[in-house]
Amino acid sequence: WLGLQKHFLIILRQNLQNLSTEEGEKFQQPPGKQRELGFTFSFPVMQTSINSGTIMRWTKGFSIDDAVGQDVVGELAKAMKRKGVDMRVSALVNDTVGTLAGGKYTHNDVAVAVILGTGTNAAYVERVQAIPKWHGPVPKSGEMVINMEWGNFRSSHLPLTQYDHALDTNSLNPGDQIFEKMTSGMYLGEILRRVLLRVAEEAGIFGDEVPPKLKSPFVLRTPDMSAMHHDASSDLRVVGDKLKDILEISNTSLKTRRLVIELCNIVATRGARLAAAGILGILKKMGRDTPRQGGPEKTVVAMDGGLY
Repeated sequence: WLGLQKHFLIILRQNLQNLSTEEGEKFQQPPGKQRELGFTFSFPVMQTSINSGTIMRWTKGFSIDDAVGQDVVGELAKAMKRKGVDMRVSALVNDTVGTLAGGKYTHNDVAVAVILGTGTNAAYVERVQAIPKWHGPVPKSGEMVINMEWGNFRSSHLPLTQYDHALDTNSLNPGDQIFEKMTSGMYLGEILRRVLLRVAEEAGIFGDEVPPKLKSPFVLRTPDMSAMHHDASSDLRVVGDKLKDILEISNTSLKTRRLVIELCNIVATRGARLAAAGILGILKKMGRDTPRQGGPEKTVVAMDGGLY
């Protein structure tokens, strides 16, 4: 955790220096006024106030046990003070909540936000009366934003395969973030690698010997899978180049490259359909899955994330 603080602070200080250089005098704070900082933290947090919250667990391949249970804002504030960074964190938000707020600011019909990136999550606007956990005062709007942490959703109805089970077992957080492991950018490339490995072992699509690189976990990243998936060249040159450069598999036939694209399509389509099913589930919970007399004309879903 201390190491993470150190590296994060170096990046933060550099960005602050760049900001101060670029923003000009118009945005400079008057003397004696402390600059305020909004902190987007895309990991599960038990939020205790607008600007404080304790880390519940790590996701997306991170595992820093000493930080669990710590106030992420408090730790950042102490680190900034030690280094003379005169700023105050005035708001702690999850990235889905930030996406929802930003979307709502520009489009009044936004009621749901979804992140499809390294990880995945969703947030939506709910009636306070429908939130059993809430025991505080009712907001004037009668509504509250729910950070779903849907990446941790697990159900017997999810179509888990042997590849999903193996990936989960070998992960840093077995049994957690199952939905995320089926849909997000951190894992789709790894699922494809595991499928290709089995096909190579049982059908010999890459020759008599299984390519050693194909046995390396996470060697095939989701951006590489996406590039192969979208290869529209007549000889599928992108697929051939990726197999050669990443997995050290040379001289693949057009038939083999077509098979790789088909597997990319299966993995990507499953992830997209699961995400779409999650969005529909939110809309059904909100009563907005079908047009209703007297209800809103439409519901806009704000999307963000590198995978999307």
